[in-house]
Amino acid sequence: MNPEHREFLNQYLATLTISARENIPNVIAEYFCADEENANECARLVNNGIKTATCSFKKGYEAENEPLPKVGQLMVVLDWEQNPVCIVETTKVSVCAFGDVDSEFAWAEGEGDRSYSWWREAHIDFFRDYAQELGCEFNDQSEIVQEWFKKVYPR
Repeated sequence: MNPEHREFLNQYLATLTISARENIPNVIAEYFCADEENANECARLVNNGIKTATCSFKKGYEAENEPLPKVGQLMVVLDWEQNPVCIVETTKVSVCAFGDVDSEFAWAEGEGDRSYSWWREAHIDFFRDYAQELGCEFNDQSEIVQEWFKKVYPR
């Protein structure tokens, strides 16, 4: 997290009680997706309250030795240029098979036309490419981490 991200985060943290600040399990600063157009579009969708969920390939966490997201963690949402756009708080985390994702989750992701078919097609390509980078396979039984969040700053 760079100084600009930290200052943005501190502006939000100043609105919380000491107890609330102490109960935050983790804070990260990231952008969504792996390219400029989608990263900026996702930041816009989150900031406008349209995108309220995201998902990740579980094997990616394992390969990077990273813990799964936790309820209550904060994310400073960045655009591609690393500018802070907003802050979200994780409200729910679950793991499921890719083939078990439902239309409600696809809608919460807020991308494309928000349909399940659009979501599935876009994510199959993304996760297949990522799985190849990790040296593993991706299919309907592959586990993904679903994460729901709410925008907390600015309101």
